[in-house]
Amino acid sequence: MVLLVTYDLTKPGQKYEELYEELKKSDGWWHYLQSTWLIYTRESPKELYNRLASYLDKTDSLIIFEIKKNYYGLLPKEAWAWIQEWV
Repeated sequence: MVLLVTYDLTKPGQKYEELYEELKKSDGWWHYLQSTWLIYTRESPKELYNRLASYLDKTDSLIIFEIKKNYYGLLPKEAWAWIQEWV
């Protein structure tokens, strides 16, 4: 499944590089928009959140959605290619 992870990280210099590295450990990932990742994983949204939670501060926000075939937007061709391959 592909999960959309989007966030608002409020404290520069915190554990955010570690958060990004943890996201990259997923089976597949795409990161084109600044605060948004698409993650290909066998994990549920809750399981992925639990893996990421230790990298977040109490003032941060993060939400995870499962991506289905119904999507639309304005992205470069390589972004659409990744989405069409994995979703």
